[in-house]
Amino acid sequence: MNIYTSLALVRTIVLARMAINRTPAFSLRNTFRTGMTVRSYQDREIVFSQGDPADAVFYIESGTVKLTAVSTRRKKAIIAFLRRGGFFGEGCLGGQSQRIYTAASIGPTNIARLSKESTIRALKRDPQFATLFVEYLLSRVIRVEEDLVDQFFNFSEKRLARALLLFGQIIKESKPRHPLKVSQATLAEMVGTTRERVSTFMSGFKKKGFVRYNGGLQINSELIIGFLQSRPMSVNK
Repeated sequence: MNIYTSLALVRTIVLARMAINRTPAFSLRNTFRTGMTVRSYQDREIVFSQGDPADAVFYIESGTVKLTAVSTRRKKAIIAFLRRGGFFGEGCLGGQSQRIYTAASIGPTNIARLSKESTIRALKRDPQFATLFVEYLLSRVIRVEEDLVDQFFNFSEKRLARALLLFGQIIKESKPRHPLKVSQATLAEMVGTTRERVSTFMSGFKKKGFVRYNGGLQINSELIIGFLQSRPMSVNK
Protein backbone atom coordinates (compact mmCIF):
# COMPACT_ATOMS: atom_id res chain seq x y z
CA MET A 1 0.00 0.00 0.00
CA ASN A 2 1.44 3.40 -0.94
CA ILE A 3 1.55 6.35 1.44
CA TYR A 4 -1.11 8.31 -0.46
CA THR A 5 -3.58 5.43 -0.19
CA SER A 6 -2.70 5.00 3.50
CA LEU A 7 -3.51 8.64 4.24
CA ALA A 8 -6.83 8.36 2.42
CA LEU A 9 -7.66 5.16 4.32
CA VAL A 10 -6.91 6.75 7.70
CA ARG A 11 -9.03 9.75 6.79
CA THR A 12 -11.90 7.47 5.79
CA ILE A 13 -11.72 5.69 9.16
CA VAL A 14 -11.71 8.98 11.06
CA LEU A 15 -14.65 10.34 9.08
CA ALA A 16 -16.56 7.10 9.58
CA ARG A 17 -16.08 7.38 13.35
CA MET A 18 -17.23 10.98 13.18
CA ALA A 19 -20.39 9.89 11.36
CA ILE A 20 -21.10 7.36 14.12
CA ASN A 21 -20.69 9.96 16.83
CA ARG A 22 -22.76 12.56 15.00
CA THR A 23 -26.05 10.80 15.62
CA PRO A 24 -29.37 12.56 16.24
CA ALA A 25 -28.88 11.78 19.97
CA PHE A 26 -26.02 14.27 20.08
CA SER A 27 -27.07 17.89 19.96
CA LEU A 28 -24.96 21.00 20.28
CA ARG A 29 -28.01 22.66 21.78
CA ASN A 30 -27.87 20.26 24.72
CA THR A 31 -24.17 20.93 25.22
CA PHE A 32 -24.37 24.69 24.68
CA ARG A 33 -27.36 25.82 26.69
CA THR A 34 -25.77 29.27 26.68
CA GLY A 35 -23.11 30.81 24.50
CA MET A 36 -24.55 29.47 21.24
CA THR A 37 -26.52 31.18 18.48
CA VAL A 38 -27.62 29.80 15.10
CA ARG A 39 -27.97 31.87 11.97
CA SER A 40 -28.96 31.15 8.37
CA TYR A 41 -26.72 32.56 5.64
CA GLN A 42 -27.52 33.12 2.00
CA ASP A 43 -25.23 32.31 -0.93
CA ARG A 44 -21.90 34.22 -0.76
CA GLU A 45 -22.69 35.86 2.57
CA ILE A 46 -19.74 36.68 4.83
CA VAL A 47 -19.59 34.90 8.20
CA PHE A 48 -16.52 36.83 9.32
CA SER A 49 -13.72 38.72 7.58
CA GLN A 50 -9.96 38.56 7.76
CA GLY A 51 -8.80 40.85 10.57
CA ASP A 52 -12.02 40.57 12.62
CA PRO A 53 -11.68 39.73 16.34
CA ALA A 54 -11.41 35.98 16.92
CA ASP A 55 -13.81 35.29 19.76
CA ALA A 56 -15.86 32.24 18.73
CA VAL A 57 -15.84 28.84 17.04
CA PHE A 58 -18.33 28.04 14.28
CA TYR A 59 -20.05 24.78 13.38
CA ILE A 60 -21.70 24.11 10.00
CA GLU A 61 -25.12 22.53 10.55
CA SER A 62 -25.88 22.51 6.82
CA GLY A 63 -24.33 23.89 3.66
CA THR A 64 -20.76 24.79 2.73
CA VAL A 65 -18.28 27.46 3.79
CA LYS A 66 -15.31 28.78 1.81
CA LEU A 67 -12.19 30.07 3.59
CA THR A 68 -9.99 32.61 1.78
CA ALA A 69 -7.06 34.83 2.72
CA VAL A 70 -5.56 37.94 1.12
CA SER A 71 -1.88 38.90 1.42
CA THR A 72 -0.55 42.44 1.86
CA ARG A 73 0.10 42.39 -1.89
CA ARG A 74 -3.62 41.69 -2.44
CA LYS A 75 -2.98 38.16 -3.64
CA LYS A 76 -5.96 35.97 -2.76
CA ALA A 77 -5.69 32.32 -1.78
CA ILE A 78 -8.36 29.69 -1.20
CA ILE A 79 -7.60 27.87 2.04
CA ALA A 80 -10.40 25.33 2.23
CA PHE A 81 -13.99 24.40 1.49
CA LEU A 82 -15.79 23.04 4.57
CA ARG A 83 -19.04 21.13 4.49
CA ARG A 84 -21.76 20.06 6.91
CA GLY A 85 -20.36 18.87 10.24
CA GLY A 86 -17.24 21.03 10.00
CA PHE A 87 -15.82 23.46 12.55
CA PHE A 88 -13.94 26.63 11.69
CA GLY A 89 -12.58 29.62 13.57
CA GLU A 90 -11.04 27.30 16.16
CA GLY A 91 -7.81 29.32 16.16
CA CYS A 92 -9.26 31.50 18.90
CA LEU A 93 -8.90 28.55 21.30
CA GLY A 94 -5.13 28.62 20.73
CA GLY A 95 -4.68 32.32 21.39
CA GLN A 96 -5.46 33.73 17.95
CA SER A 97 -6.78 37.26 18.51
CA GLN A 98 -7.72 38.13 14.90
CA ARG A 99 -9.11 36.12 12.02
CA ILE A 100 -6.43 35.23 9.50
CA TYR A 101 -8.94 34.38 6.77
CA THR A 102 -12.42 35.26 5.55
CA ALA A 103 -15.27 32.75 5.83
CA ALA A 104 -18.21 32.94 3.42
CA SER A 105 -21.17 30.67 2.72
CA ILE A 106 -21.74 28.80 -0.53
CA GLY A 107 -25.45 28.32 -1.04
CA PRO A 108 -27.97 28.46 1.84
CA THR A 109 -26.05 27.58 5.00
CA ASN A 110 -26.95 27.20 8.68
CA ILE A 111 -24.11 27.95 11.07
CA ALA A 112 -23.90 27.76 14.85
CA ARG A 113 -21.69 30.33 16.60
CA LEU A 114 -20.09 28.95 19.78
CA SER A 115 -18.52 31.53 22.05
CA LYS A 116 -14.89 30.92 22.96
CA GLU A 117 -15.62 30.64 26.69
CA SER A 118 -18.53 28.24 26.21
CA THR A 119 -16.49 26.06 23.85
CA ILE A 120 -13.64 25.77 26.35
CA ARG A 121 -16.09 24.78 29.10
CA ALA A 122 -17.76 22.22 26.83
CA LEU A 123 -14.42 20.64 25.91
CA LYS A 124 -13.66 20.18 29.61
CA ARG A 125 -17.08 18.97 30.71
CA ASP A 126 -18.60 17.07 27.78
CA PRO A 127 -16.56 14.03 26.62
CA GLN A 128 -18.84 13.44 23.62
CA PHE A 129 -18.37 16.96 22.31
CA ALA A 130 -14.63 16.82 23.03
CA THR A 131 -14.35 13.58 21.05
CA LEU A 132 -16.31 15.02 18.13
CA PHE A 133 -14.17 18.15 18.09
CA VAL A 134 -10.82 16.34 18.32
CA GLU A 135 -11.77 13.81 15.63
CA TYR A 136 -12.74 16.65 13.31
CA LEU A 137 -9.41 18.40 13.90
CA LEU A 138 -7.61 15.12 13.15
CA SER A 139 -9.51 14.77 9.89
CA ARG A 140 -8.40 18.32 8.97
CA VAL A 141 -4.77 17.43 9.71
CA ILE A 142 -5.03 14.31 7.56
CA ARG A 143 -6.55 16.34 4.72
CA VAL A 144 -3.65 18.79 4.91
CA GLU A 145 -1.21 15.87 4.74
CA GLU A 146 -3.02 14.49 1.69
CA ASP A 147 -2.90 17.88 0.00
CA LEU A 148 0.82 18.27 0.72
CA VAL A 149 1.58 14.82 -0.71
CA ASP A 150 -0.60 15.64 -3.70
CA GLN A 151 1.10 19.02 -4.19
CA PHE A 152 4.66 17.72 -4.03
CA PHE A 153 4.42 14.37 -5.77
CA ASN A 154 1.39 14.02 -8.02
CA PHE A 155 0.87 15.42 -11.49
CA SER A 156 -0.99 18.71 -11.81
CA GLU A 157 -3.63 17.05 -14.02
CA LYS A 158 -4.49 14.70 -11.16
CA ARG A 159 -4.50 17.55 -8.63
CA LEU A 160 -6.92 19.43 -10.86
CA ALA A 161 -9.20 16.38 -11.04
CA ARG A 162 -9.24 16.20 -7.22
CA ALA A 163 -10.12 19.90 -7.00
CA LEU A 164 -12.98 19.44 -9.46
CA LEU A 165 -14.24 16.43 -7.50
CA LEU A 166 -14.39 18.63 -4.40
CA PHE A 167 -16.40 21.25 -6.28
CA GLY A 168 -18.73 18.50 -7.48
CA GLN A 169 -19.41 17.49 -3.89
CA ILE A 170 -20.02 21.12 -2.92
CA ILE A 171 -22.52 21.62 -5.75
CA LYS A 172 -24.36 18.42 -4.81
CA GLU A 173 -24.63 19.23 -1.10
CA SER A 174 -24.99 23.02 -1.09
CA LYS A 175 -27.16 23.59 -4.17
CA PRO A 176 -26.02 27.23 -4.54
CA ARG A 177 -28.64 29.62 -5.86
CA HIS A 178 -26.31 30.86 -8.59
CA PRO A 179 -24.41 28.46 -10.89
CA LEU A 180 -20.93 27.80 -9.55
CA LYS A 181 -18.43 29.85 -11.55
CA VAL A 182 -14.79 29.00 -10.96
CA SER A 183 -12.15 30.81 -12.96
CA GLN A 184 -9.18 28.95 -14.41
CA ALA A 185 -6.95 31.32 -12.46
CA THR A 186 -8.59 30.12 -9.23
CA LEU A 187 -8.15 26.48 -10.23
CA ALA A 188 -4.51 27.14 -11.09
CA GLU A 189 -4.05 28.69 -7.66
CA MET A 190 -5.58 25.69 -5.93
CA VAL A 191 -3.64 23.17 -7.99
CA GLY A 192 -0.31 24.98 -7.93
CA THR A 193 0.25 25.29 -11.66
CA THR A 194 -0.19 27.85 -14.43
CA ARG A 195 -3.47 29.04 -15.91
CA GLU A 196 -2.30 27.85 -19.32
CA ARG A 197 -1.87 24.27 -18.09
CA VAL A 198 -5.26 24.37 -16.40
CA SER A 199 -6.80 25.57 -19.66
CA THR A 200 -5.23 22.65 -21.51
CA PHE A 201 -6.38 20.11 -18.93
CA MET A 202 -9.91 21.55 -18.79
CA SER A 203 -10.22 21.30 -22.57
CA GLY A 204 -9.30 17.63 -22.32
CA PHE A 205 -11.68 17.06 -19.41
CA LYS A 206 -14.50 18.68 -21.37
CA LYS A 207 -13.92 16.34 -24.32
CA LYS A 208 -14.02 13.34 -21.96
CA GLY A 209 -17.27 14.54 -20.40
CA PHE A 210 -15.76 15.27 -16.97
CA VAL A 211 -17.03 18.86 -17.04
CA ARG A 212 -19.38 21.02 -19.04
CA TYR A 213 -20.50 24.62 -18.94
CA ASN A 214 -24.15 25.60 -18.83
CA GLY A 215 -24.24 29.01 -17.17
CA GLY A 216 -21.70 27.66 -14.71
CA LEU A 217 -19.39 24.75 -14.04
CA GLN A 218 -21.04 21.30 -14.02
CA ILE A 219 -19.03 18.27 -12.96
CA ASN A 220 -19.47 14.54 -13.62
CA SER A 221 -18.06 13.18 -10.35
CA GLU A 222 -18.39 9.51 -11.35
CA LEU A 223 -16.19 9.95 -14.42
CA ILE A 224 -13.61 11.90 -12.43
CA ILE A 225 -13.49 9.21 -9.72
CA GLY A 226 -12.89 6.61 -12.42
CA PHE A 227 -10.12 8.76 -13.89
CA LEU A 228 -8.40 9.13 -10.50
CA GLN A 229 -8.63 5.41 -9.78
CA SER A 230 -7.09 4.58 -13.15
CA ARG A 231 -4.07 6.79 -12.59
CA PRO A 232 -1.00 5.22 -10.94
CA MET A 233 0.03 6.71 -7.61
CA SER A 234 3.16 8.88 -7.68
CA VAL A 235 4.28 8.04 -4.15
CA ASN A 236 5.16 4.56 -2.96
CA LYS A 237 5.94 3.29 0.49
